[in-house]
Amino acid sequence: MENQEVVMGIIIHGGNARSQAMRAMAAAKNAKFAEAAQLIEEANEELNKAHRIQTDLIQAESRGDKTELSLLMVHAQDHLMNAMTVRDLALEVISLNDKINQLSGGN
Repeated sequence: MENQEVVMGIIIHGGNARSQAMRAMAAAKNAKFAEAAQLIEEANEELNKAHRIQTDLIQAESRGDKTELSLLMVHAQDHLMNAMTVRDLALEVISLNDKINQLSGGN
C-alpha cells in the first residue's frame, strides 16, 4: 500500500471515530444512553483501526523502513490524537448526562 493511502487510512478512521463520539454525546444529551454506548463502541473500533495503521508504521520504521514525513502525515497524526481526545471527553459527557438524568428522575 502506498504511503499516502496508509496516511489517508489514519485520517479516515480518525475522522469516523470523532464523528461517532460527537454523535454519542448528542444521544446522551437526549437520554439515549444505549445508543450513546453503541456509538462509543463504534468510535473505539475506528480508533483501533487507525491505531493499527499507526502501529504498523512505527514497527516498519523500527525495522529500518523509513516513513516519509509529510504535512499529510502530520495532519493524520493530529487527526488521530484529536479523535482520541474527543472520545475521552465524550465518555465524561455521557457519564455526566447519565447522572443528571438520574438526579432529575429520568429513566
